[in-house]
Amino acid sequence: MTCANRPSRSAIAATSAGLMGLATATAQAAAPAARATPSESFVGEMFAIVIPLVLIIVGLVFLLRLVRRRYGLSGNDAPLSVLQILPLGPRERLVLVKSRAGRVFAVGVGAQSVTFVTDLDADDLQAPPPAASMAAPHSPLNIDAHR
Repeated sequence: MTCANRPSRSAIAATSAGLMGLATATAQAAAPAARATPSESFVGEMFAIVIPLVLIIVGLVFLLRLVRRRYGLSGNDAPLSVLQILPLGPRERLVLVKSRAGRVFAVGVGAQSVTFVTDLDADDLQAPPPAASMAAPHSPLNIDAHR
């Protein structure tokens, strides 16, 4: 290239300064438009937190209803409720089941079967009185009481 076709150093400096000034002016003009006010950013952050939280809660409620229907889990309106489970072996249990009418049944539950054991009376369900209060005065439990 010849010296006549080559731009001078001052022309290159002026052009680069002009481009830098144009880029800076464009960035400053775009910055206020892109910068949100504090109230808008707060509302946006709240929506970003609240909307997923609401979706999670709705999903959990739906899952709970699905499990209740699928497996028969329900509250006080259930026709049968389990009062107590007594493990008898690795896979065997004795289960006390109460009906809505108030009757209580003992049911044997095994790995492969469920067997009716007996129908219990109301007296069978009451807790026994403490052993010390039922002891006779001459029994070994109350020997120290008479001295």
